[in-house]
Amino acid sequence: MLRTALLAAAGSPACRSLVERTPLTRPVVRRFVAGSTVDDALAVTAGLIGSGRAVTLDHLGEDTTDPSMAAATVKAYAELLTLLADHGLAADAEVSVKLSAVGLRLPDGDRVALDNARRICAAAAAAGTTVTLDMEDHTTTDATLGVLRELRVDFPWVGAVLQAYLRRTEQDCRDLAYAGSRVRLCKGAYAEPASVAFQDKSEVDRSYVRCLRVLMDGTGHPMVATHDPRMIAIAAELGKDRPDWEFQMLYGVRDAEQRRLARDHAVRVYLPYGDEWYGYFVRRLAERPANLAFFLRALVTR
Repeated sequence: MLRTALLAAAGSPACRSLVERTPLTRPVVRRFVAGSTVDDALAVTAGLIGSGRAVTLDHLGEDTTDPSMAAATVKAYAELLTLLADHGLAADAEVSVKLSAVGLRLPDGDRVALDNARRICAAAAAAGTTVTLDMEDHTTTDATLGVLRELRVDFPWVGAVLQAYLRRTEQDCRDLAYAGSRVRLCKGAYAEPASVAFQDKSEVDRSYVRCLRVLMDGTGHPMVATHDPRMIAIAAELGKDRPDWEFQMLYGVRDAEQRRLARDHAVRVYLPYGDEWYGYFVRRLAERPANLAFFLRALVTR
């Protein structure tokens, strides 16, 4: 019930306004968000890479309905990618892109998002790194996978994200478990109806394991996005005889575990930055009660 309420709050303009106006919120948000500027993002990226971890950077923003905002997001990613190359970070840092941030919600959104994503991919290629297309709520799944197919014609390294709580995902894993295909498997962080998504945690966990087996049995590059100790152990066992996979974890969540895993496995940290942090932040609170407890404790003790 608490998770459902938080996920509803993530889409509420009134809740967003209240949280963003609270003076004590931003210092707490910094646990999960690198900062508001590209310089903040670069500084945190350098530190993570120095600790033996790789990075995927997300310039925060989603559900854009203004063409100028979509264009500004593309420009921000191009600037970020150029700076990653200039600072010698591109070999270990890629970017993650939400298609709704680059035009998917606009009229003729599939075409606009594809054209804008192509620009970001071209900038990534010039910088010597890669792009992963973030997955959003289930209404965008088909469009996102369609854009992915188009992009992979010219940029076969573009990564996909699949969400294990969706009932369709096991088949999507089979479709994408081919050579050279980078697939991030996560559990999912949006409020979805029972008609398309498993609702019970145990069902989601079982789906995650089934999907993980499909990816590990395939010839692609599985990216195992989880903080769940049981899923981490299962992934380590399934992947023990193959080198071409990685763990992915969120910035600010289980940092000590990330460092431990990085001693024996490839670990990539999902690092968001920018002013549009509200939706991302509330979804992180919904995922783990410990995150919400941390947030409330910080507000009380500051």
